[in-house]
Amino acid sequence: MSKTKQSFERRLKRKGIELRSSQLSDKSSKLDRFKGLEFWIWDKAEHERRFNEWIQRGLRPCCFNHAVGLPRKGDVAKPLFDYEKEIYDALQQTKYIWIKKATGLGITEFMLRYTAWLCLRDDKLQGSYVGIVTGPRIELAITLINRLKSLFSNIKFDDKETVCTLNDVRIEAFPSHHLDSMRGLDKVSFILLDEADFFPLGQQQEARAISERYIAKSNPYIVMVSTPNRPEGLFELIEREEQCLYHRIFLPYTRGLGKIYTEQEIAKARESPQFEREYNLQYIGQQGNVFSHETIERAIQLGLELEKIPNYYASITGIRQDTHKALGVDPGFGSSKFAICVTQLVPGNEHKGIKQYVQVLYASEYERPDFSEMLDKILKIYHNYLVSKIYVDAANPEIITAIKRGLNERTDYEKQISNLKTRHPKYLDLSTWMNVIPMSFSSDGREMLAHTKRYLDNNWLAIHPSFSKLIIALRTAVASDGLLDKQATAHNDILDAFRLSLSYYK
Repeated sequence: MSKTKQSFERRLKRKGIELRSSQLSDKSSKLDRFKGLEFWIWDKAEHERRFNEWIQRGLRPCCFNHAVGLPRKGDVAKPLFDYEKEIYDALQQTKYIWIKKATGLGITEFMLRYTAWLCLRDDKLQGSYVGIVTGPRIELAITLINRLKSLFSNIKFDDKETVCTLNDVRIEAFPSHHLDSMRGLDKVSFILLDEADFFPLGQQQEARAISERYIAKSNPYIVMVSTPNRPEGLFELIEREEQCLYHRIFLPYTRGLGKIYTEQEIAKARESPQFEREYNLQYIGQQGNVFSHETIERAIQLGLELEKIPNYYASITGIRQDTHKALGVDPGFGSSKFAICVTQLVPGNEHKGIKQYVQVLYASEYERPDFSEMLDKILKIYHNYLVSKIYVDAANPEIITAIKRGLNERTDYEKQISNLKTRHPKYLDLSTWMNVIPMSFSSDGREMLAHTKRYLDNNWLAIHPSFSKLIIALRTAVASDGLLDKQATAHNDILDAFRLSLSYYK
């Protein structure tokens, strides 16, 4: 090689190619060359000096990452960045790390390399297990192991597709729905949960439980890495924990600007409705298949526009008295939340051919509520907001009866409805006969969902952006055969309350 001074980056790229094409005698000797190497030399001047010695004098590689070849984005080799140093430093201080990151920062690649380095730098982990937990598809597990093996492209691995053995350390990837085989392992030294916030909800808690049970047995590293997904998933729960086992690291897209991302790439990414989740660490879930991004944005914009017009939201003296209002109640005690939504009918825009809008006035949910407190809140909202009708999930007869009693309405409503159906077999509008109306999601759920979609598609809804949980619910709503998929939809309880309130408007 010419000793003429070349740029650090060009020599780095050239050496990476040479390393990957080098041939050594056998697997053991090929891996021995990594012993004693530093993972990365964070002092740039010192790194360049030792890199030059390696290039010019044929000494040992300067660091592990140059020895295996630098990470690449496309055809461009990339050094390790300051946000990766933050992770590295944290791993020197604690074994339990939680990383919420923007997509494309290269954190999974970093963790695969760090795991391989731990296995090879010395013999301390020999005879131990490394578990990598992926999403529920076996292809994800195979992909990660292939990425790990590709760091050593001149070595032939005889392991099966989901296993890579390095220096007598067995590294195995487990799909999140097949974690039974991860139980009972002996001497587990490292567990990586990759994109853990995208595991199905039940599998999230199972993966965490199985990982943490090894703390008392072998005290492994436990590293959770993920782009955020839906609200109230594994990552948000850990983020909200006051006494948390994990050192928490937040890596939004801004940490990668001018490093792994260009300004042009981020500008393009902003065009996606998923930008806030994928790049800005927001728990908004994945785009659902019920309501379009465009119709939701129109409803939000209309909510902002109506706020600027006097007397649309409320009069000077308080809640408007000249509008019809509906209260939707989706009761929940225990695992589900108790959700309440109030809407009102306001004048529309004659120039746009819309006579009226339905505007959201109130939308909130309550976790593990007290029955009496919720009953009092519903009755206060009814009187304070001058509500016309209350629509309640029929699956909760106790709260329906209690509300009716509080409003001096007949509590034998099932008998009343039966008699009304006998008298009006062809058409029965319960709102004509009662103020507290039970609605069945099992029989009316499809129509309520279609009714909501119809209102959004026709630009009849106004939702102020302050109602963030309702907006997230609309964005993530997933339906199968016309029925809402509660497991896949974030804040599904508040969406149910919203659907119930819309039943008033025909």
